[in-house]
Amino acid sequence: MRGSVYFQSGELTKYVFVEGAKKEEKLNPRHENYQKISSYKTMEAYRNVWSNFLNYLLKHWKIKNFELISSEHIVDYVMYKIEYYPSIDYLKKIISALGKLEIALKNLTKEIYGEVRDFDFSIRLSLLKEIKNLNFVSDNYRNRAYVKPISLIQNLDEPIHMLAAMMQYEGGARIEGIALIKKEQLVGVVWDDITKSKKYALINKEKGGREGIIYISLNSGELLEQHFEINKTFKINRQKYYNDIKQACIKNGEVPEGSHGFRWCFAKRRMLECAKAGLTYQESLSFVSNEMKHNRKEITSHYLCM
Repeated sequence: MRGSVYFQSGELTKYVFVEGAKKEEKLNPRHENYQKISSYKTMEAYRNVWSNFLNYLLKHWKIKNFELISSEHIVDYVMYKIEYYPSIDYLKKIISALGKLEIALKNLTKEIYGEVRDFDFSIRLSLLKEIKNLNFVSDNYRNRAYVKPISLIQNLDEPIHMLAAMMQYEGGARIEGIALIKKEQLVGVVWDDITKSKKYALINKEKGGREGIIYISLNSGELLEQHFEINKTFKINRQKYYNDIKQACIKNGEVPEGSHGFRWCFAKRRMLECAKAGLTYQESLSFVSNEMKHNRKEITSHYLCM
């Protein structure tokens, strides 16, 4: 399916919205209105979620077609949303809207291609179950940090992916912060007061356009500079990067957590470094929150669950 985000979301509503559909019809698997939406208000709300979702994929994954959406994109988007803790009701709306998007895509492909394509967004339900309260970390919130991150990074097939993962692990950057780096963003060697050692710094922009500095090892900085001796930009394909991480996880026997798992590793390690430097827990939390570009230090605390 081609066209603007507005056009595509509008087309998909035709395959899931039925004015006047009765409740018993929507609950009957044998009825043509099964799982359909009959409320204009609900459909409008869900369409807004779809549009926001595809705009996110367009910006960060270069995906322009709703038909190319996979479960990996669902996970990435939900993780992106929950990091800043929306209300539980808002998150449930997102989860429900993505569920209806799956149904709409299946209905669309059945009508256009004569067969239902294999869309499976059920992972969204697993993510929702992990979150009891979005204002703080629940006791059973799953630890997403990799057990052996360095070994995992070494098992990546592409050298550019290894460097990208290392920058996320060492600097705590989100994927949008390292997916595209320009030469003018390089700062160079700086002093890290926490570890009392030299680090390599670069400027990046992440969620909401928030700008800041990430600190990586001198070795990673040298590799980045070497990259720019040959290339104008440092750029990775997010889908290929995700797949490489997934295959490396399989080799290592780790649960695939995407690139976000390296960010969890950074938070835990950096908190320990702050503690060794003599900072209190609250001081450490504030310091690491700032480096991770969080608006509130409470957000960082959910990365520290064991």
